[in-house]
Amino acid sequence: MMIGSTTRQLPPVQLQGAQRVCLAPLAPQTPLTPLTPYSLRSCERAPSNPFRTISCRRYPMKLEKTFLLYSCEIRRAVPAVKMVFMPALLDAIDIKRKMYFEFEGAPYYCMDVDVSTPTARGGQTLVRFKMRNLLTRAVFDKTFKAGEKFKEPDLETVEASYLYSDSEGSYFLDQESFDTIQLSPDKIGDALELMIEGAIIKIDKFNGNPIGLQLPEKVELAVTYTEPGVRGDTARGDVTKPARLETGLEIKVPFFIKEGEKVKVFTETREFAGRA
Repeated sequence: MMIGSTTRQLPPVQLQGAQRVCLAPLAPQTPLTPLTPYSLRSCERAPSNPFRTISCRRYPMKLEKTFLLYSCEIRRAVPAVKMVFMPALLDAIDIKRKMYFEFEGAPYYCMDVDVSTPTARGGQTLVRFKMRNLLTRAVFDKTFKAGEKFKEPDLETVEASYLYSDSEGSYFLDQESFDTIQLSPDKIGDALELMIEGAIIKIDKFNGNPIGLQLPEKVELAVTYTEPGVRGDTARGDVTKPARLETGLEIKVPFFIKEGEKVKVFTETREFAGRA
């Protein structure tokens, strides 16, 4: 884009990660979706040109996009991008199963929803949610009016590898930024029984702060102790036996599994899922 003759020095553009903004294109070639909420991931100065690179995440589909914004250090006539701060609000009637919303300052996950339509004239449509608090993990039902509005929570999920644990919590390495992330014992729960050093998991963040983790559907763990299978066990109906895994977790495994073997375990039910 050419710089016009009637240019002026612009004030510094202050951009911070995780800010919720709308990016509206002011030039035809700017590849933005008008008035679509984005969350800023980063703002970096490219060394070889007078632009700033903005890495954004689009809501609600969370598509990663990268755009160019004119630097505040040059003179220009027309900015490439207009920054407009707009909170994203959701009506209760528009919240569906598996969606996220913010209520009383906390993020919630909608597990189920039931809409009650009034039969009498003048009655109000009510929406009943089965909702999980992502901070406390508490699950409960609550009813709202159809027109009640909720903020869209600033949630982010990052991939991280498990490092170690001590009395103050567990530590993970962000696979993108290589920052160390700490989760307190109450946020970890009993997930340590399914993680070994180097295990890749996902960490949930709310307003930039870690609030919990997501385990994969299955994990692979080595069997450190189990009784050997004896011929005739199946004839007696004994098709499984107890086994202790390398994390200390004990599960039932088929009688043919031996010490030293690696097995797959369902993280939700903690049941044997097959040989690794």
